[in-house]
Amino acid sequence: MGRRALPPSSSSSTTTTSPELRRKRTAAPPPPPSPRRYRSISDVMRRSLPVDAAPPVARAYESTRCDVCGSGERDEELLLCDGCDRGRHTFCLRPIAARVPTGPWFCPPCAPRSKPVKRFPMTQTKIVDFFRIQKGAEDAEAEKCGLFQDVKKRRKRSLVMHKKRRRILPYVPTEDKVQRLKQMASLATAMTSSKMKFSNELTYMPGMAGRLCNQATLEEGGMQILPKEDKETIELCRTMQKRGECPPLLVVFDSREGFTVQADADIKDMTFIAEYTGDVDFLENRANDDGDSIMTLLLTEDPSKRLVICPDKRGNISRFINGINNHTLDGKKKKNIKCVRYDIDGESHVLLVACRDIACGEKLYYDYNGYEHEYPTHHFV
Repeated sequence: MGRRALPPSSSSSTTTTSPELRRKRTAAPPPPPSPRRYRSISDVMRRSLPVDAAPPVARAYESTRCDVCGSGERDEELLLCDGCDRGRHTFCLRPIAARVPTGPWFCPPCAPRSKPVKRFPMTQTKIVDFFRIQKGAEDAEAEKCGLFQDVKKRRKRSLVMHKKRRRILPYVPTEDKVQRLKQMASLATAMTSSKMKFSNELTYMPGMAGRLCNQATLEEGGMQILPKEDKETIELCRTMQKRGECPPLLVVFDSREGFTVQADADIKDMTFIAEYTGDVDFLENRANDDGDSIMTLLLTEDPSKRLVICPDKRGNISRFINGINNHTLDGKKKKNIKCVRYDIDGESHVLLVACRDIACGEKLYYDYNGYEHEYPTHHFV
């Protein structure tokens, strides 16, 4: 067989090569890569930050100090304004901030100006509707229990007998109806400004703790039972409030402390002031609550069953009575109200009672912790 002919070459000669091919063959190989240069250990340590050094962002705020007290200590409680980057301690603010806010925070000069407190109209019809006062209520309900007769007997007894038996006394409402309207209007002003509804009883809302959870027998270490005579006094005060006969108290606004409560008449030692009311909830549900008026209701061995009172949406005048710094002697001298938890008909209730004579015009302060001393009060007024 014959061999297949090769295709014609594109070059003029099979033995000659193109200039480009000759250049590729004669080109020198690339030089080997230069050895990698490593920095010395001293150079690396000099350029890097120490392990315990603060990041550059934090270093910019190391010199931040509180505009009020001038101290830069306790930086965990030092707030930085989102408007001017100036600092203020939570306890230097007025009113005092209960905890570090979770969202943006602005100092008073940078904060948007709030509208002035709108006073509640001092008209009888509006006050009756706001407090749900029972129109035309008579004294028959109280007289059935013999409450008025018992109160008259107590008033005739000597002060020594009161001190000895330490019975709770009913408050004496103001006789002047116009002044009583002024007292109730001051409370309505504070509640509407705080977006609250009036409730003189503990409220159990869906999604929170139910009423069956409030069992005084679950209290760790036991709870004192309210005596029968004192229970009748509390019932009498509740009946008076339903008729619109409120305790002689005024709610006033203080630029330093916010809304506060002061006596509008002389109040004797052991006089019933109010029951601490609000929504009942489990303590674990309020772990991150910014509310500054949460009150212990039930302390059980099981932490998941502990109850608190939250007066942020519903409550009464007790919401505006200030807690006191119970860690200092000066703070304890200001205290004129004691906070005591009682077993009433098998349920836990928190009562505020005068612990000494209170003069007219004196502000009311109570021990926020009761007897537990569970919450920090170092920065209270």
